[in-house]
Amino acid sequence: MTELGEAITADALRTTERLTGELSSEWLEENGVLPVRMEDGRLLVATWRESVDVQALDDLRLCFGVPLRVVRGPEPEVRAAVRRLYADDDISAESLIAGLADAGAPRGGEERALDDLVHQANEAPVVRLVNLLLLEALEARASDVHIEGYARGMRVRYRLDGVLQDVPSPPPAMMPAIISRLKIMADLDIAERRLPQDGRIRLRLHDRQVDVRVGTIPTLGGESVVLRLLDKERGGRVGLAELGMGEDTLAAFTRAVGRPHGIVLATGPTGSGKTTTLYAAVDAIRTGREKILTVEDPVEYELDGVPQVQVNEKVGVTFATALRALLRQDPDVMLVGEVRDEETAEIATHAALTGHLVLSTLHTNDAPGALTRLSDLGVAPYLVASTVEAVLAQRLVRVVCPTCRRDEPAKPGMMADFAPSAPPPAFVARGTGCDHCRGTGYRGRTGIYELLVMDDAVRARLLQHRDTGELRRAAVEGGMRTLRMDGLRLVREGITTPEEVLRVTRG
Repeated sequence: MTELGEAITADALRTTERLTGELSSEWLEENGVLPVRMEDGRLLVATWRESVDVQALDDLRLCFGVPLRVVRGPEPEVRAAVRRLYADDDISAESLIAGLADAGAPRGGEERALDDLVHQANEAPVVRLVNLLLLEALEARASDVHIEGYARGMRVRYRLDGVLQDVPSPPPAMMPAIISRLKIMADLDIAERRLPQDGRIRLRLHDRQVDVRVGTIPTLGGESVVLRLLDKERGGRVGLAELGMGEDTLAAFTRAVGRPHGIVLATGPTGSGKTTTLYAAVDAIRTGREKILTVEDPVEYELDGVPQVQVNEKVGVTFATALRALLRQDPDVMLVGEVRDEETAEIATHAALTGHLVLSTLHTNDAPGALTRLSDLGVAPYLVASTVEAVLAQRLVRVVCPTCRRDEPAKPGMMADFAPSAPPPAFVARGTGCDHCRGTGYRGRTGIYELLVMDDAVRARLLQHRDTGELRRAAVEGGMRTLRMDGLRLVREGITTPEEVLRVTRG
C-alpha cells in the first residue's frame, strides 16, 4: 500500500486526456486508479481509495516508465473519467442505443411469446443496456428513472435535482425486452402486464451497492416503469448542519429534537427531503444510551444501531399496529415515517404524552397547516397544543452550478413576490449552462425551511380553534421565517435564484 498526497479537483479530472492505449477501464476501476498527466517527470495518478495496492502502482510504473505521485480525487469524477477515457467506444448507453436502432428488430407493438421475452431479456445487448441506463443515471445523480411506453415510441427520462430531463431512448422494439429484464431483476411476474407491480432490485454496479425500487403500471401504449435509485455508497444521509438551514433555524430545531418528549414534525410534499431531515435529527440526538426505533414505508436507508420496522399492509403491519408494538419495546425516541390516519395520530399523541419523543412527517403545504391537519385527524386541539413541540416545513431548491455561475445585477421589481419592503440584493447568481450541469445552470439541491416553534400565542389560538391563517400570523409575529423568506436568504447568499424559490413555494 502507499500513502496519498493532496487532493485533485473535479474540474482537473474532467479535463484529463487519455495517456495510453494499454490500460482497460476494467483494470483501472478494479484498482481504483486513473493516470491524469505527466508533471516534472512523474505520472500524476488519481484515486478515490484510502490507499492503493503496491502491485497496481508497480504496473503503472512499468507501463509509463516514470515515478508516480498519487493523489485523492472524488470517486464519481474519477470513475467517470476512467470510463470516458479508457472504456470501449460503445460503452455509453447512447452509443449502444444507436447500434440497436439499426438492428432491425420486430416492431414493439407485436405480441411476443413469453419464452421469447425471457430469452431476449437475458441476451447480452439488453442486459448491458439496462445496466448502462442504471449506471449513467447514478453518475448523473438522478433520483429516478422513468421508462414510458407510447403507441409510437419509447421515452426515457431522469429526474435530476427534482426536474425530469429527457435522455436518449432505446428503439421502441426494445421496450418489451427492457421491461421484462427489469421485472426479472426485481423478481416480478413478467407475464402479468395488466396489473401494477412493485419490487426491489439489489445490485452492485462497478463496486457500488445500489438499491432500486421498481414500480410498473399498465398504460395505453404499454407498461410504464419508474425506478427509484438509492445509492448505498453515496449514502443519502447528511448531518443537520449540512441541510442548508439558517443558523437560527438550526439552533431552534436542534433544541426541539433534543427534548425528552413531545412531537416534532417535518412537513412538505413528496420528495422534499423530510425523511432525510428526520434521519439527520436521529443522528444528532443519539448517544448510544437511548432506545431509538423507527417504523417506515419503506425503509430507505439503514441506521446503524437502530431497529427499523418496515410497513407491510399485506400482512397487517401498518403504521398504527407497528407503532403500538414499538411502545412495548421500551423506546425513548420513535421515528414514524408518516402520520396518515386517525389511529396513527392518536397513538403518536399518546406516546408523546407518556414521555416519548416522536419524530414524524405530514403532507401539508406549510408548518401551521400541520397543526390543523392533526385536528382534522381527530386529535383534540388541547392535545395538539400540549404535545407538538415544533413543525418544520421544507422544500428543496436547486443550487446554481458552481462551474458556469456568474453574477448579474438584480432586476427592478424582483422583491415584489417576496417582501416588497425588504431591500433587494445587489446581485443575483445564475448559471449559464455547461456540461457539468447538463445545460440547466443548476447542480445539486439544498433546503429552504419554515420552522414553527410552539409558544403561548400559537397555543392560545389553537385552543380557540382558529384557522391556519390565524396560526400563521401568530407564528410570524413570534419570529417564524416563511419558506419564501428563507429562500430569499439563499438568493442573497448566491446559492440559488429567485425563480427557483418561487417555483417551489407557489401554491
